[in-house]
This record gives sequence, C-alpha cells and structure tokens, in this order.
Amino acid sequence: MFSLFYGLWKYVFTKDEFRVLILGVDKAGKTTLLEKLKSIYLKGEGLPPDRVVPTVGLNIGRIEDANAKLVFWDLGGQVGLRTIWEKYYEEAHAIIYVIDAATASSFEDAKSALEKVIRHEHLRGAPLLIVANKQDLPGVINDEELAKFLHLKELDERPYMFQAVSAYDGRGIKSAIDWLMEQMEKCKRTETLRARAGVAGQI
Repeated sequence: MFSLFYGLWKYVFTKDEFRVLILGVDKAGKTTLLEKLKSIYLKGEGLPPDRVVPTVGLNIGRIEDANAKLVFWDLGGQVGLRTIWEKYYEEAHAIIYVIDAATASSFEDAKSALEKVIRHEHLRGAPLLIVANKQDLPGVINDEELAKFLHLKELDERPYMFQAVSAYDGRGIKSAIDWLMEQMEKCKRTETLRARAGVAGQI
C-alpha cells in the first residue's frame, strides 16, 4: 500500500528535470536570452540586458513551469571556449542554438559551429531549437530566411525548429520554449537519459 501511495505522490508532485545547452558563437545573445528566460519564468529575476556581460566558461540558469524543471547551461561562444562544449553534450536533453540574425558577417561562423554540434555522436537525437535572435534590431533576417541560408541536411535526423526571437524584449521566446518542452517530453533521447540515470542511481 505504501508503495502505491509513494508512486502516486511521485507522479503528482515530482517534476521531470531537463538539461538544455545554450550554444552559439560569441555575441549571439546567449546570456541575454538566458536572463530573459529567467525574467519570464521567475517573475523578473533575470538581469536587464545592459547588465549582461560576455560569458567566459559557463552560466547556469534554472526555471520551472507547471510540468517540469529546466536547467540551462549557457556556454561561452568565443573560438577558444568552444572546445569545452563537448563536455556537456552527453547529459543534455536538448540544444538551443542562438544566432545573431542582425549580423550577416557572423553567419558562416555560426553555421560551421552548428554543423559540428549536430554531427556529434553524443548529441544524437537531441531536439534542436535554432533561434534567429535580435529581432528588435533593424536589418535583421527572420527565421525562414535563416533556415534557407543554413540549409542543414543533418537536421532531418532530429526534431528541430527555427524561431525568430528577441532576447532583448522577449518576443518569440515563450512559444519556442513550449515547443522545446513538448519535444523533450516525448523524444527517445529523454527515455535513454532517464534509463541511464536510473541505472546510475542503483550503483
């Protein structure tokens, strides 16, 4: 009887925890996006954009909604820091890849870095949200234009979505995270990570 009630308690009161990588080249707006996420989901706890500084290493952010907890790993995008990205791949449920959609000169570098990410075996099957950031700026390209430019054949192997967002004013972010949550909850990668965590907990 106890086990029945305990199982019911776990089902009702415990939430799944998902780990999400926030990647992208330098100055794409990754940390600003993380802080905006915190302000949206945690009632204003995120830093305002004018107080965000470039990430050297790792920032961690946590948010929670009605059904799950999300832990975001925001990794520095400078060329010399991208080598540390791989250390986080194996435990990640999903990827948010941030592109500065207002700076065309950064697109090739962003595409090259993204191709390396999605080809990595430790990220196989991880849902991918590619955001065309800085939609609040003039001369920006939208998500459809960005998708045509990137033209990534490897995307057929995983759930993915392009989304136009502004980490500055928040547009497009909530719907993007809603999509990512839905994909993580039902994808095979999540089942694999849950099973691995269960085995580790028994050792």
